[in-house]
Amino acid sequence: MASEGDEYSRVRRERDLYRRLLDLGSQEDLESFLREALTLIVETTDATHGYLALNDESDGPGWSIAHGLSKDEIDGVVRLVSRGIVAEALATGETVNTPSAVLDPRFGKRESVRRHPIRAVLCAPIGTPPRGVLYLHGEGESQTFSDADRSCAETFARHLAPLADLMLARHRRQSTDDPTRAARARLRLEGVIGRSAALGSVLDQIALVAPLEISVLLTGDSGTGKSQLARVIHENSPRAPYPFIELNCAALPEGLLESELFGAFPGAHSTASRKIEGKVAGAEHGTLFLDEVGELSAPAQAKLLQLLHSKVYYPLGSTRPVQADVRVLAATNTDLERAVAERRFREDLYYRLRVLPLRVPALEERREDIALLTTHFSADASRRHGLPQEPLSPNALRALESAQWPGNVRELSHVVEAAVIRAAGEHAAQVETCHLFPDVAKLPAGCAGGETFQEATRRFQADLLRRALQSNNWNIVETSRRLDLARSQIYKLINVYGIERSGKKDPTQVTRSRPAAR
Repeated sequence: MASEGDEYSRVRRERDLYRRLLDLGSQEDLESFLREALTLIVETTDATHGYLALNDESDGPGWSIAHGLSKDEIDGVVRLVSRGIVAEALATGETVNTPSAVLDPRFGKRESVRRHPIRAVLCAPIGTPPRGVLYLHGEGESQTFSDADRSCAETFARHLAPLADLMLARHRRQSTDDPTRAARARLRLEGVIGRSAALGSVLDQIALVAPLEISVLLTGDSGTGKSQLARVIHENSPRAPYPFIELNCAALPEGLLESELFGAFPGAHSTASRKIEGKVAGAEHGTLFLDEVGELSAPAQAKLLQLLHSKVYYPLGSTRPVQADVRVLAATNTDLERAVAERRFREDLYYRLRVLPLRVPALEERREDIALLTTHFSADASRRHGLPQEPLSPNALRALESAQWPGNVRELSHVVEAAVIRAAGEHAAQVETCHLFPDVAKLPAGCAGGETFQEATRRFQADLLRRALQSNNWNIVETSRRLDLARSQIYKLINVYGIERSGKKDPTQVTRSRPAAR
């Protein structure tokens, strides 16, 4: 009976190991999979150290992962200690299980084994014919690997090979199909989501300009991620160890903007009761990022031009110049060339800022990234709000990919966050279209007529904007704050949807007469 119980225990142990290995195989990153898989078998067998090496059958670079070993110890395993044992396992295709390598006649005479007295070793080949090896090592004098441990190691090695092959194939396919691959290999891009050609083009340009001491002007619609990419430029520049200071030039009244930017001495203006350190001083040795730079007043433009030209500036109320060591990045969603032509923005400052302009693509230009962005925003919203992470239904994802996004990535993130909250409130098994677009999805039957989803979404957006304008008495500043859109974007949407203050135009008719943007 005891032997039957032991056999049942062994089978259950191997079955659990296989299931956990399959669960690990569902993740995207091959290196993470191998690292977690090695940790799993180390814990299952109570090994002290572990090492896993796997060759790529396509003659690509191999993969090696260690557990519980320092770099020097890994080198020892690879070059000295394990060479004979691993060679034995690879040559015979059979598992090596020895309670003490130093006392084993097969290995004890090897200089590497004597120099590093290794005791319990379990080494299993991976694949048939072998194309990798699992090496487990125990340090205690009484520690040995049992037959059950050997069986688990062999089960692990047998199932690891096909799972790794699938992940290697996926890795190669993604590497080939991912236009951002080259930039991701060169840059730190934490939080930059997407694999579109449009995004890849911008990242390639960032890889070029990030290490250079030049000003960069990021242009593009509101909500496209200009602030995030400005931070990417900073984090991949020689100034990365120093501050990244951001200032939204449209967020402060004109009277306080110069003080916030350049600092002020006591008495320089009505609110300067003490010395104020400006953003330029705060960014010393680092990067100063000016968002919505087109909103700078004329005096502030003149001072910024002086800073870019001579690397000095004057705090308000001071007659002494201050030397500055900062790199200036700027962003705008307005047409600065038009502003220059209309004399609202200095031409000399414009050319100082746009040494190398980068246009950040709208979400319309990178629709293939919507699925990845949605997955990221959904997981992030669930984590921040402590909600269960539910998947999006296929229809919901198609709806997102078909919808118009005048607010770009920022608008998408807000829509997904709201949908996650609605779905959790209803205890839904997944996020549906009605959670994403409740007003559109709940229209009475026949109300939408022969509308496509895109037309219905545009009608909803036009109606939302019209109601917001009316409720705020057409105050553009307040409307932009309420809808979390830039003022320039509000003006753009008013023109796109043909909304008039008199109410003579019907925005629903306008949207139906316009072809859906692709």
